[in-house]
Amino acid sequence: MRGRYISGKTKVCGIIGDPVEHTMSPIIQNAAFSDMGLDYLYLPFKVKREELAKAIDGVRALNIRGLNVTIPHKVAIIQFLDELDPLAEKIGAVNTVVNYGGVLRGYNTDATGFMQVLLEKGVEPEGKSVVIIGAGGASRGVSFILAERGANLTILNRTLSKAEECADSVSRIFKKRVKALPLDSENLTKALEKADILVNATSVGMSPNIDETLVASNLLKPALIVVDIVSNPIKTKLLKEAEAAGARAIGGLDMLVWQGALAFEKWTGLKAPVELMRNEVIKVLEGHEN
Repeated sequence: MRGRYISGKTKVCGIIGDPVEHTMSPIIQNAAFSDMGLDYLYLPFKVKREELAKAIDGVRALNIRGLNVTIPHKVAIIQFLDELDPLAEKIGAVNTVVNYGGVLRGYNTDATGFMQVLLEKGVEPEGKSVVIIGAGGASRGVSFILAERGANLTILNRTLSKAEECADSVSRIFKKRVKALPLDSENLTKALEKADILVNATSVGMSPNIDETLVASNLLKPALIVVDIVSNPIKTKLLKEAEAAGARAIGGLDMLVWQGALAFEKWTGLKAPVELMRNEVIKVLEGHEN
């Protein structure tokens, strides 16, 4: 860490979730803090659902500067925050928290990070038919930003009520119909027949469960763009099978980096070293896969 040491002035940031063992966020954030010469430290905190309220009390009591929020807390955390950024309020999910002297404000950098990646890759969602698997906090961000861009959405989830809730929220804001269906083989097959883009907005396929996927390989086709928000491993089973089918595959690593960079900027007020953050996480993930 370039000769720096932890002191009484060190600002602490972190990530809360369950699980957090897989997270690459400490790697990218600590690399960025070190590169910028900042007296910050980023740590992972495993927080169970039933302990979330206590954890947020701890953020205030310990004067933790900021948090990333991951599964399963992105929606539930809202009730414990003092303020919400307008985008996070519309989406109904938070993945970044900033502590302003005891006042906790929630943001959603998932949505903006996701769209940044698509546009960087030359993918314009406007007018496209998009199938989204999952209806949790990540799906909310993805669904909102895609609808805002003018995409036509179908949301599939194992629990239909959650898919309907997510679809209704997006429909209400953008005055456009969003389909909600239970996730099963028949519905997924039909939805993908006319789809331009498929997004896995679940944690299925994430390390260590790298042999899991929700999409049968025979449903993937060359004309499809397949996006997986899972960042570890770099290429999930879904993405490998998409490439084998001739589809275009976009992984979650760049989304991880961009949402992390946007969070970094909110905590520090400084421009994030995005390329350094990307290179650091690639080095670690490629090392794990070799």
